[in-house]
Amino acid sequence: MMNRVLSLILAGGKGSRLEPLTRDRAKPAVPFGGAYRIIDFALSNCINSGLRKVLVLTQYKAVSLDRHINLGWRFLCRDLDEYIDILPPQQRLHADWYKGTADAVYQNIYSIERCRSEYLVILAGDHIYKMDYSDLVCDHIASGAVLTVGCIPCSLEQGMQFGIMQIDSEKRVVNFQEKPEQPQPMPDEPTRCLASMGIYVFNTNFLFDCLIADAADSKSSHDFGRSIIPSLIDSNLVRAYQFRDKNTGNNHYWRDVGTIDSYYEANMDLISVDPELNLYDRAWPLRSYQPHCPPPKFVFAQYEEPNHRVGHALDSLVCAGSIISGGTVQRSVLGYNVRVNSWSCVEDSILFDDVVIGRNAKIRRAIIDKQVCVPDGRRIGFDVDEDRSRGYVVTESGIVVIGKNDQD
Repeated sequence: MMNRVLSLILAGGKGSRLEPLTRDRAKPAVPFGGAYRIIDFALSNCINSGLRKVLVLTQYKAVSLDRHINLGWRFLCRDLDEYIDILPPQQRLHADWYKGTADAVYQNIYSIERCRSEYLVILAGDHIYKMDYSDLVCDHIASGAVLTVGCIPCSLEQGMQFGIMQIDSEKRVVNFQEKPEQPQPMPDEPTRCLASMGIYVFNTNFLFDCLIADAADSKSSHDFGRSIIPSLIDSNLVRAYQFRDKNTGNNHYWRDVGTIDSYYEANMDLISVDPELNLYDRAWPLRSYQPHCPPPKFVFAQYEEPNHRVGHALDSLVCAGSIISGGTVQRSVLGYNVRVNSWSCVEDSILFDDVVIGRNAKIRRAIIDKQVCVPDGRRIGFDVDEDRSRGYVVTESGIVVIGKNDQD
């Protein structure tokens, strides 16, 4: 059945709220969990769900994302009609950039039509979760719906950031509002509402008709949440499918890492003793590009004063090629080829690939982008005014972000 399904991953968003991490890369290409990129979760879900026809729609700052997919996701067999293809803006229909999520799909109708699928799974490339899409597709086909929307309960406060729906006892969507100022709660849970995950299953030919009609409407915002879904619910069967976590069976772990704070918190989730998002599940592997690096190394165990220095990491993720050389790492995520030098301390932080922490440096609650070299003795995350005076981004919660070009 899954060979009748084409997956579209929308990966063209600017991700402006994640700057400076998205200054030089698309949001789905931002590193996550040390060894991954954000888009790896949607791609891994597709492969693990048996969906092996995938188109990735790119747009802004796509070079890093293109390189990552070409390096790590070219293992499918074209002769068996399996592929992960990158679709940059074609401008076949007009010379504009994508005007919305629906317009992004509309502008690629020609490429989608050539795939000859009966059903389309449309996904966002910037969410962190594990989900078996085959269950969603089977539910959609069995129900006879023209559209099925993946959804998850969330707080009313969070609901202002998502599309919010109301459903009846048969899971039919009877109302849909995109990012409402006052989300309507679920009838049986007054403190929570039902949010769209940005996951849709359409009957392909039906979607083509919808997109063509939407493109002709000059007043439309050409977006699935703002235009397409609200226009369908009165005259068509649109159903909700409540997300269940692949590991826990609960509907809890799904993260929209659209801001620096949410991105930081999702990374920190991984270092707990029993994280909700299990990276070590062999039955549901998370794939990515794995560079050829030696194992991580922890050196120096000199406990005597005055030369006391110990290279170790506690409650942390440390990727291959990294060397903890007489420094201390606690509750942190380290990418590939990171070096933490003697007498330095890294706490509650995220270090991307090829970061170097100088001797006697102190890093706390920071995100440091690739190839940044922190000077000897530098203190980051201890004085907000000092951090901002150096040009670093500091969030309201106190997370310090150092971009590639922000080092001094």
